[in-house]
Amino acid sequence: MTSPEVAPEIVRFYSETVDEADRLVATADGRLEMVRTQELLRRHLPRIPARVLDVGGGPGTHARWLVEDGYTVHLVDPIPRHVQQARDTGASVEIGDARSLPAHDDSYDVVLVLGPLYHLPQRADRDRALAEARRVLRPGGLLAVAGINRYASLFEHAAYAHLHKESMRESIGTILATQIHDGKKAFTTAYFHSGEQLRDEVASAGFVGTDVFGIEGPAWSLLAAAERNTGQSFRESSLFESVLTAARLAEPHPELLAASSHLLAVGRRRQE
Repeated sequence: MTSPEVAPEIVRFYSETVDEADRLVATADGRLEMVRTQELLRRHLPRIPARVLDVGGGPGTHARWLVEDGYTVHLVDPIPRHVQQARDTGASVEIGDARSLPAHDDSYDVVLVLGPLYHLPQRADRDRALAEARRVLRPGGLLAVAGINRYASLFEHAAYAHLHKESMRESIGTILATQIHDGKKAFTTAYFHSGEQLRDEVASAGFVGTDVFGIEGPAWSLLAAAERNTGQSFRESSLFESVLTAARLAEPHPELLAASSHLLAVGRRRQE
């Protein structure tokens, strides 16, 4: 199988514009995403020992704590900078693409796809990535897939007081209408899911028992705005704890999925 190419603007964004290694540790809303992703995954992960494939694992932010928990982790990412950064996590690492995984059939107990679907705006590419995850996962194994929420940019830029600008309104309106950010300004090329869409894509790929969770919950934009508008850190604060509690309280209410920044779908490969 020929390995597909990653869009050049995505490679540039993660190689030159942002340092993904800082994203989940430097800000309060980043820490919120990290804490919630950890607790949701730990709720579903199999007992140690188990083999985990971290697809699009970036600089190894999640691989690090998974290794520390006792899992055997292999990380695959298409960005050379990320692979280099991930080498000190304790995971094995290599360059690779979610749509053409360098792994044998039925070889992992867990497959994490916590970033690739963000940057695959075409449904055929997302289907290909999920098919590859299914191929390398053993029957009954766990899949966890993240998506950016369709409405995340609306909440974010409203909280940042940006929507009075006509250009911003037009940009956000395009994302809401098409679910795609073209990558021409700020963030790179990206696809924005609804909870129902993410669940349906995972189910269509042959996974069963899929649940979708709002990672940050309905109050994350308040936390992000507090830091941006004051210049102060809220990583350790009563506001952080309140927003984290809101995310946990929101879980039983699927109508609140639309208010989270990221979504996490958890399912299992069908037993055959």
